[in-house]
Parts: sequence; C-alpha cells; structure tokens
Amino acid sequence: MATVTLANLNKQWGTFTGVSDLSLDIADGEFLVLLGSSGCGKTTTMRMIAGLEEPTSGDIRIDGRLVNGVHPRDRDLAMVFQNYGLYPHMSVAENIAYPLKIRGVGRAERTKMVQQAAERVELNALLDRKPSALSGGQRQRVALARALVRTPKLFLMDEPLSNLDAKLRTVMRAQLKHLQKELATTTIYVTHDQVEAMTLADRIAIMQGGKLQQEGTPATIYSKPANTFVAGFIGSPPMNLIEGEIADNRFSHPNGHVALSFPPASGKVILGQRPEDIALCAHDASELRGIVYASELLGDCTMVCVQLGSALVNVRVAPEEGRRIGEPVGIRLNPDKLHFFDAKTTQRIGA
Repeated sequence: MATVTLANLNKQWGTFTGVSDLSLDIADGEFLVLLGSSGCGKTTTMRMIAGLEEPTSGDIRIDGRLVNGVHPRDRDLAMVFQNYGLYPHMSVAENIAYPLKIRGVGRAERTKMVQQAAERVELNALLDRKPSALSGGQRQRVALARALVRTPKLFLMDEPLSNLDAKLRTVMRAQLKHLQKELATTTIYVTHDQVEAMTLADRIAIMQGGKLQQEGTPATIYSKPANTFVAGFIGSPPMNLIEGEIADNRFSHPNGHVALSFPPASGKVILGQRPEDIALCAHDASELRGIVYASELLGDCTMVCVQLGSALVNVRVAPEEGRRIGEPVGIRLNPDKLHFFDAKTTQRIGA
C-alpha cells in the first residue's frame, strides 16, 4: 500500500500542454478515478506516475519518496491495460507467473502465488488454457491476476473494462470494487466512463484540457458540481443547463420564469437541475413551458426530453407518464435542488 502525491505536475510536448499544474494527494488504500474525455490528460498523468513519461516539471512522490527519474520497475507498482497485454503463446498460469519469473522467484513459490492470485479472480479452472481460448472477461481477469500476484504498493488501471460488453462491464465493476477493498491496495483508475467512476471510486478527479476541474467523492461531485463542464459530464443523463437571467427575485427565460426565495446573484446565469428533480405539469400552469422533443421508456422510468427554446431539458418521470412528441408541456423545478453557474466563467455560484 502507498500514498501518492502529485505536486504542480506539468507535461508539455513543444507548445502543446498535456497536463497543466496538477496537484493531488491520494491516500493509502484509496481508489481514485481519473475521469475525463479523450485528450484530457488522464492517461498522461498515469503514465507519469508509472514512469513511462517524464514530467516537464513538478514532483511525483510514492510513500513520500520522490520518484522523478526512477525506473518503472523500481516504483513497486503494477499496471492493467485496456488491451490486456497477454502473451498468446503462454498459458494462463504462465502469464500470471511471468512477473515473478523475471524477478527470480523460485518455481515452487511461483506456483503457490499463481494459485492464490488465480483464486482471487476465479481462474483456477482455466490455468492451462491459452489466451485465445478465453472470453474477453476471462482475459481481463488474467491481466488482473498478473498484477495481483506481485502484491505491489500501487495499482494503475488504464481503461481496463472498455473492451467488454455492457453486461460484462457491470459484473467486472463489482468484482474490481470488491477485490480492491479486500486487498486495500492504493488504486488509480483511468476512464472516460462516468458510470464506472461513480460506482468504483472513493474519490474522483475530473480533468479537461489537461487541468483538474474538480476532485471529491462521487456524492459531492454529483450534488455540487464545481462548474458547467462537471455538471454536464456527470450523470446519466447529465444535469440540465438552462441559460437565463436573474432579476427581481426570479430566474427569467424566454419560455417562462422561476420565482426564487434567495437568488444567489443578479445578471446572466446558467441554471442547473438534475432530471429526477424536475416534474412535468400542465402547459398553462407551469414555470417554464415547452414542447416534448422525445419520450423514452427505460423500464424503471420514462425520460421525457422537453425543448425550451434552444435548450433541451430531460425530465425523469414514472414509466406510465410518457408524453407524445410535439405535445405542449410545462416543467416545474424543485426549489431546493437548484444549481447556479456564472454565465461567463461557468463556475458554480454559492455553496
């Protein structure tokens, strides 16, 4: 187990900045997820922690030890990749044992450690097979067992579930979460999938354009996004964002207005609210009025998308409350669950 400290980390290639002034403290045994879209700098950050990339400036410390310039093999970490990285000519057992073999661990001890690692990920019955005879989920578990067998201080996982189908990803998420808690090994996990981040992480660090946008627990990031990027990235569907103006104790929009007991500011703002906090109502008795753009039955609920001028607002309702496309409807916001963002800076206004 290990702590990880990133202090003012930067990575540049010529005039291009991949990571900009990133500082993070990762606690011993914590599961931290680096989340963001492609090109945001999350994988570059992981590669710098691993020693596969050297930072342009800034410090990386593992257990308080400065590791800038330290070879990857001397950082006592294990990586799990998106493409598994298995040797096709080796059996499952040989793939798992390979890190031990190159470290000079004896055959008897290797066999014992491989059995223990395989048991943790339920691979004991497959040890004699070659990777070509395994499913995607089984190959991913081989890659996990190969990382586990070394009992490193730190796990680094780069999009390890992205090649799996949706059902298998759900199963593997549960296995990963359980395994990490059982081992209590510090884990840094890179993904673009916000569902993975929300379900796996003790803490999430959201990146965009090489910069840290917000870090916190999944509950905090969901309930108090720091800016419109985070609000529009987290949630399925994400938070609704409606541009308007606050004046005379109300939020005004071309399609109606919302009375506010305690307006956070005056002037142009972006109002945010989650789909589950909005209710549909009659078109002529509502705060905001629009037209049904789409209605999707999702099984446990129906997602009704309402067009308010140029904005599309998603409303989560009961399965039987679907509406016809083109039907005039009103929406009523929950006054206790309103979020406001500065229209110019896009940063959150208020607590």
